[in-house]
Amino acid sequence: MEQHDHDRHRGPQLQHDELPEEHEDPLIRRLHFIIRQAIKVLAVLMVLVIIWGVLDVIYVLYTKFISPPVLLFEVSDIFVIFGAFMVVLIAVEIFVNIRLYLGTNILPIRLVVATALMAIARKVIILDIATVTAMEMLAIAAVVLALGVTHWLVGKQD
Repeated sequence: MEQHDHDRHRGPQLQHDELPEEHEDPLIRRLHFIIRQAIKVLAVLMVLVIIWGVLDVIYVLYTKFISPPVLLFEVSDIFVIFGAFMVVLIAVEIFVNIRLYLGTNILPIRLVVATALMAIARKVIILDIATVTAMEMLAIAAVVLALGVTHWLVGKQD
């Protein structure tokens, strides 16, 4: 019962086995191995991107703190800082997606959609209303609506 409750709270997931370790064709088996190793390299690179992103957040905060007026932020500064934070959080979500792809036979659809929602939320947060056209605003609204509905439908319990 406890395991069933745990599975229910993780949300909808699809079983997949795109790169099985066992395959009847030895060439395909070796190619799957190479692709799995390439995905591991991507995971390492994503960790480096996350570290670089954290250093960038520190740099952005430092430069905003020391620029006149010292220790005061303007609204535009806060949006730049939020954008830097959101980039790191999106990178973390992508790393989690890579890790889950490597470590399980479960494709976490809800997590992928949530990552996309976070990316579009970053766009909305740092959006400069003065430079955006009406068509771009409608496109962003359509993406937000589509992802929101998708997240709701995927998370809906039957």
